[in-house]
Amino acid sequence: MLTELRITDFAIIDHLEINFHRGLNIFTGETGAGKSIIIDAVEALLGSRSDVTQVRAGAERAQVEAEFTIPKALQPTVHGILEGEELMEEPGFITLGREIRRNGRSVARINGHNVSVGMLSQLGGLLVDVHGQSEHLSLLHVSQHLRLLDAYAGLEQELAAYQKTYHSLLALRKSLHELRQAESEAARRIDILTYQINEIEAARLQPAEEDTLRAERTRLANAEGLSSLAQQAIQLLDEGMPEAPSAIDLLGQAVSALGNLSRLDASQASVSEQAQLISESLGELASTLRAYLENIEFNPRRLDQVEERLNLIHTLKRKYGDSIPEILAFAEQARSQLEAITHAGERIAELEADESQLLEQLGLEGSTLSKKRHSAALALESALEAELNSLNMDGAHFQVHFQQRDDPNGIFAADGRQVAFDSNGLEKVEFLVAPNPGEGFKPLVKIASGGETSRLMLAIKNVLAQADQVPTLIFDEIDQGIGGRVGSIVGRKLWDLARQHQVLCVTHLPQLAAYGEQHLRVQKQLKDGRTLTEVASVEGEERMLELAQMMGDINEGTRRSAEELLKGVQNRP
Repeated sequence: MLTELRITDFAIIDHLEINFHRGLNIFTGETGAGKSIIIDAVEALLGSRSDVTQVRAGAERAQVEAEFTIPKALQPTVHGILEGEELMEEPGFITLGREIRRNGRSVARINGHNVSVGMLSQLGGLLVDVHGQSEHLSLLHVSQHLRLLDAYAGLEQELAAYQKTYHSLLALRKSLHELRQAESEAARRIDILTYQINEIEAARLQPAEEDTLRAERTRLANAEGLSSLAQQAIQLLDEGMPEAPSAIDLLGQAVSALGNLSRLDASQASVSEQAQLISESLGELASTLRAYLENIEFNPRRLDQVEERLNLIHTLKRKYGDSIPEILAFAEQARSQLEAITHAGERIAELEADESQLLEQLGLEGSTLSKKRHSAALALESALEAELNSLNMDGAHFQVHFQQRDDPNGIFAADGRQVAFDSNGLEKVEFLVAPNPGEGFKPLVKIASGGETSRLMLAIKNVLAQADQVPTLIFDEIDQGIGGRVGSIVGRKLWDLARQHQVLCVTHLPQLAAYGEQHLRVQKQLKDGRTLTEVASVEGEERMLELAQMMGDINEGTRRSAEELLKGVQNRP
């Protein structure tokens, strides 16, 4: 629901802040006061094409911002989009913004973050539907007609089942296409894969082998130096030099002295024990070094073997991956591909059988959808014609036009024909209308009158009120070409519609305006030589006078009529 709208420097609007109520919100005012400009600002907010002429004279930019509460039914969809784009701020609420600059640039914002106009339009379309002479009129988009019909018929489950089968078919056909392509180049591919697998398998690689080989190569290449260093260490530790005793001998002397010390002074027993442990550790170290020295290889042949092995690994890495695990993974993938190609014929036959089953299932589900759609279309036509007649469109006829296209590669419909299909079923749907008796049916987009289009949308919205999830509806020029009696009927229908939606309506008819739960008066003011638009909520006596003025000059008769209008609306059942 739209809770607040802020407009700055847009056309003749200096600054406006409008708080909206639930239910039916009515805009009234003289022609040229700025009612349509407010609607234009909302449309700009929803992503319509911007124009530098919308920037108020003397200003550098026009700004429109609106705050919405998100109905629970829409929160999974809206929150999903916001979270996916990292735009989520406060769950259950959203702020849309549009800035139009005099240099021709436009900036779109969601929750204060810059976004594309397309993203703004996507989210705005979920929250607001503008009905009138507007590109946002969803009824005029043929692509929406099937969705509206399905919503009226309550076919969500049937459509979901059909789409599940449809997407399964698409996935299967993708696999079939890949297998058939693979089969056509199977011979060449088999040779390549077999060579690659054999080359890797022949190497008998081990995951950590390369690091082990590098360490061995280092030892073999430096065997002489390693031996010399080990011998030097052993000599210093255990053997000693002609001019000096070994470290172990010297430490042994220290151990003996500390042993005598501890016998005389028991407090030094721990020092004596520590010295003994060091002496034992040095002995173990000398033994370890001797074992190491004995195992040092002076083996040029083994060094050549290690180098050759490392060169082989390098060659395989260059071909198949940056590491041995990646090379082994490549081989596993190649084996899978080889198996798939080898058994491609069998697998293709299996998938073709599955495809036939899915096509048959899709045909049954699609035919069920079509049958229910045709049945719902008859009911929708009848309900809408009744609504249109009550809206002073006597003799208007409505038709749901179905179109199926023969396709030799399609699926079998209930009548045995092979027809084209897509994710929505076996047919295209378009709403047609004959506004006047004697006229043929025309697409809705061909209807010239904005008022007729708005009344059509009002009729459809009333019929589809339970199924339609767009929370805020805006009607402009809905009273075009109708009188007071029908205006009252339209007002009642808008009020009924406002039980399910928030409704904003621009009107010149007091009979319609009287149904508003919030009445907003739009006035043009002259300030400092500039024309400005102001909006004020009117209640009580002030509202009665506004309705009286809409009937003509304010006098006793128009005041009494306005009072009767308000009383009649207040006493409605």
